[in-house]
Amino acid sequence: MSDFRIKSFGLLMLLLLLLLSILATLVVVDAGISVPSNGLMIHYYEKNTTCKSAEYLVKLEVKKMWDLDHSITPALLRLAYSDCLVTGCDASILLDGKGSEKTAPQNAGLRGFAVIDRIKKILEDKCPGIVSCADILQLATKEAAALAGAPKYPVYTGRKDGMKSNASSVDLPLPSISWNKALAYFQSKGLDVLDLGTLLGAHTTGVTHCRYIVDRLYNFNNTKKPDPSMNSTLLNQLRKSCPRSTKPGQVRDPVVFLNPETNSNYSFTNSYYQRVLDHNAVLGIDQSFLSSTDGFRIAYEFANGFQDFKLSFSLAIDRMASLGVLTGEKGEIRRNCRSINANNPGNFSN
Repeated sequence: MSDFRIKSFGLLMLLLLLLLSILATLVVVDAGISVPSNGLMIHYYEKNTTCKSAEYLVKLEVKKMWDLDHSITPALLRLAYSDCLVTGCDASILLDGKGSEKTAPQNAGLRGFAVIDRIKKILEDKCPGIVSCADILQLATKEAAALAGAPKYPVYTGRKDGMKSNASSVDLPLPSISWNKALAYFQSKGLDVLDLGTLLGAHTTGVTHCRYIVDRLYNFNNTKKPDPSMNSTLLNQLRKSCPRSTKPGQVRDPVVFLNPETNSNYSFTNSYYQRVLDHNAVLGIDQSFLSSTDGFRIAYEFANGFQDFKLSFSLAIDRMASLGVLTGEKGEIRRNCRSINANNPGNFSN
């Protein structure tokens, strides 16, 4: 399947792949109702619980918060990625505590926790003990991404929340990783090259800290020179924002936009891929697209076809959101997304 997926990225092919992917995750039960083989299903709460308005309430709250702060889109996309790519989509990234996943160096600067907290509080008030934090994270991410211009992809629900969170389990690669190492990491999680090339497209919006790109600006691969693959105009712009050393009163580790074209609008577009082709990518992993034939094909296809990118994004984020899910008797429905129930015996407000 992976070899087939990288040979063509045309619209018709992506439509077929999306259909095949959905069909591959379904099993048919006696009553003729199809449910995902991993235990998830579309509109789980509406069909199987008394909290039938759960998805609507998530949508409503995300819209309120997005209207105030568009940056929740990249914040939630990163939060969902940081959750799913470690121990699976079990909301372990949300747990507080010494040595929890959110304390790992790779997760420095994670945001969006307050968004999930607010939604959880509302759902607990409305229908306590029913909607998992893991599902809230995936549903909120979908809504925030859609408001920014991403496709409104279907989210399978019915996840339970994990019971543990350890920083030592966080193996997320740094943004300076090579294409081949990033691909090997994705493959180790059950994803492939098209998933990698597509999910990196989330970098079309958001910011990064200067510490993640300073090597590209001043000492690429210990050469004491900038990354030769970076456009000189972009290099000069980024050096102004990320000086080699800071002066008293300056922010020590400022942020820069990953895609200056979307900037503070935080919109979801395919302009990221054209920037990759023009050597205007900010992160090293993004520019490394061009070090691979498959990466170049993906970047070229999506730069010239926003619809192709949106369809592939729907497929890739669905595949990511299916990693390591807990269902049935596994896991729990947390009362508070920051704490397992054993440590939080009361209701949410406690």
